[in-house]
Amino acid sequence: MSDLEKNINRVNEKLQQLLKNYQLLQKDNKRQSELISTLKESKEKDNQQIITMQEKLIILKAAAGKMNETDKKVFEKNINQYIREIDKCIGILSE
Repeated sequence: MSDLEKNINRVNEKLQQLLKNYQLLQKDNKRQSELISTLKESKEKDNQQIITMQEKLIILKAAAGKMNETDKKVFEKNINQYIREIDKCIGILSE
């Protein structure tokens, strides 16, 4: 086997190894992308749950009469927002 053939074979082997590495990296990239997507969904779900729990906490404090001024303002703001949304719905239904 000549030196040229040896060099060609060596280059071919390296190219094959690079191709295998590239395919492995593509699979890993796809897996990582799916994981990122799953984690983003989970984070959004957790954030929504936190917001819900905070609202429930404010309602419980209001029911127990243990609200400070800041909590009262936040509670009133939320109630006013709900009232505005209800008014919009009533306006749309009455059209």
